[in-house]
Amino acid sequence: MLQQPKYRVTDTGAGGAATNVRKLMPLSLTEAIDAAKDELIRQQKADGHWVYELEADCTIPAEYILMNHFTGEIDEPLEKKIAVYLREQQNEDGGWSLFTGGTFDISCSVKSYYALKLVGDDTNAEHMVRARNAILTHGGAAHSNVFTRIALALFGQVPWRAVPFIPAEVILLPSWFPFHISKVSYWSRTVMVPLFILCTLKPTAINPKGVDIRELFTIPPEDEQNYFRITTFLSRLFLGLDQIGRTIEKLVPGFIRNISIRKCEQWFLDRLNEDHGIGGIFPAMVNAYESMVVLGYPKNHPARQQARKAIDNLLVDRGESVYCQPCVSPVWDTALALQTLLETEETNSDSIRDGLNWLKDRQLSNEPGDWRYYRPNLESGGWAFQYSNYHYPDLDDTSMVAWAMQRSAMGVYSDAIERAANWTAGMQSRNGGFGSFEVDNTQYYLNSIPFADHGALLDPPTADVTGRCIALLSIANREKYNSHIEAAIKYIRQDQEEDGSWYGRWGTNYIYGTWSVLTGLEVAGEDPSQAYIRRAVDWLVSVQNEDGGWGESNDSYYPPKHWRLFPSTPFQTAWALLALLSAGEVHSQAVARGVDFLLRQQQLNGLWEDKNYTAPGFPRVFYLKYHGYNKYFPLWALARYRNLLKQGQ
Repeated sequence: MLQQPKYRVTDTGAGGAATNVRKLMPLSLTEAIDAAKDELIRQQKADGHWVYELEADCTIPAEYILMNHFTGEIDEPLEKKIAVYLREQQNEDGGWSLFTGGTFDISCSVKSYYALKLVGDDTNAEHMVRARNAILTHGGAAHSNVFTRIALALFGQVPWRAVPFIPAEVILLPSWFPFHISKVSYWSRTVMVPLFILCTLKPTAINPKGVDIRELFTIPPEDEQNYFRITTFLSRLFLGLDQIGRTIEKLVPGFIRNISIRKCEQWFLDRLNEDHGIGGIFPAMVNAYESMVVLGYPKNHPARQQARKAIDNLLVDRGESVYCQPCVSPVWDTALALQTLLETEETNSDSIRDGLNWLKDRQLSNEPGDWRYYRPNLESGGWAFQYSNYHYPDLDDTSMVAWAMQRSAMGVYSDAIERAANWTAGMQSRNGGFGSFEVDNTQYYLNSIPFADHGALLDPPTADVTGRCIALLSIANREKYNSHIEAAIKYIRQDQEEDGSWYGRWGTNYIYGTWSVLTGLEVAGEDPSQAYIRRAVDWLVSVQNEDGGWGESNDSYYPPKHWRLFPSTPFQTAWALLALLSAGEVHSQAVARGVDFLLRQQQLNGLWEDKNYTAPGFPRVFYLKYHGYNKYFPLWALARYRNLLKQGQ
């Protein structure tokens, strides 16, 4: 049976006299590593994997309630628990934000308010009055984003002219057309295709209680004329095309419309992904499920039941409250936990073997995938983020998993590593960088269409994913993949910010991006004395906090985009330390202070905790808290530091 870490406890007072004040002294480096390692291993699942909660903002649990009332499948006990969660997350100003400590977000606030009203909260209750006042102060529900206005249109709260014109016939457009579903990211197409059906048929929610939110509009929604914001010439052009489309829609023959709807239906049915849901992501799952209901699938239809089960699997019950995750992260959590344990010199432990074998069984081989649209002859070999998402493996998970396999020095994984590296190399974009799921997904003009007011329609190459791919290709076969690696490094150098950092698309933010790049460059054998790497090191040192740690808010995704002073967090301190260690800074004062911060922040169970959100789902639109990040990253950094000291580096 594992024991709790043994903290040294001393009684201290003025002049050293004994007092009643008890001070917990941090563990030594080795004691801290052993305590954290034991607890991390204890949290491993019986079959070898790790998975932690993946929490998002209140948009997701609010949408779960809206979905129930759209279909008329109300679960009052469950929804009351979700309402508890929503109330707990409400800010003092009355609204809801997208991440801990964030500012008011009108779309999240409108959905949260509507969900609470659907559950039965009295609009005269203090928290509802504060929420309503905050929403009206910020212009009212008409100023919500496109996804929110679509939800409101489905409930009859705004006219359909308040949302973009996205008819089912879009699915028939040829690939050479300016818009085609292959030209947007995987998350966009899985959300959009079932949405084509909903926006074409324009159903009205069952809404058994007849709840409306007209009180959230400053102008009656039917009279509102400014639902779309025009900021550029392209957005004006696309809005004009949107209006033309609405005008000629009545000319579409009935048989064409029917073919289009059925093609959209078959597209998402082919990607239902069993009990794990289309795309493995909540918004796509909900749109597919609601489309089935609208298309007349009975409750006992296997596909409808399967789709509903995938959604309900995302619920997290905390006893008094419940929330809904946007997806689950077992492959990512397992790969990172294994990287951490490998750093603690546990190279041949049962925990590592079990974890790697669990991952090996989930490598994709001949499964279908949308990535094949542009790479039909490329052999597969990637991993997905979730338990199952075989249409959508990603390069980030693939690189991290194969990298862990290589570090284990177990020859049984050599074929899996080579397949992963071959697939990764084949997914490189023309500019040398790597996106997460797509190749050359750089049709930036599409971010100006009315549907894309969230600015997250695409999956272009990013520095953080590219850094990870550099690492994989370097450890797999440096000679074979040399041209890919050199092109990626060239991309990295061109993508560096003026201050020396790199943007973090999938983690908050410049600290994450800089860690991802510097660790990849180390594995590739890049000389850390090069000027561009020294600039990155200087930047990291310059943003270290006085307490020795590092911290960065999700505000850095908003203009002006740069790091801003923020309290230190364990996970970001770990990223900064891993980045500095990769650049040869093991003996620097900055590293020593960062290590001391982590030792002082360690909890009684051996791990670390922090309330802050750790990553964007979509910058400025949707944020995530990976609950595992404070479990494994600090341990990884401490163990890496100890290993380099032992090696005399």
